[in-house]
Amino acid sequence: MASEPVQISIDQLRRALDVALRHIEASAGPTVTLKEDLFWSVSADELYSIGAEPQALTIGQLSESWQHLEDLLAHQDRAVSYHLVWLADVIRAIGQDVP
Repeated sequence: MASEPVQISIDQLRRALDVALRHIEASAGPTVTLKEDLFWSVSADELYSIGAEPQALTIGQLSESWQHLEDLLAHQDRAVSYHLVWLADVIRAIGQDVP
């Protein structure tokens, strides 16, 4: 089941994130409280291997992901691509928790 690579404009991604966050802010206010801290995480090796069921589930922690993002804000010169993974953890939780 091969498919074409997905091309994503960083500008459009930034705008979509801004629209979604403005919606959350309008409905929930300037801060959100996440009900859960721990979540199941699938390793990067298995995440996109749709032909096999994941075998290596691990536990992630939203407070830890958020701490990495706060550190990023304090030390922007230390940004790495994996900050997007931690950001995705937090954004997923917000999207699932906030009506």
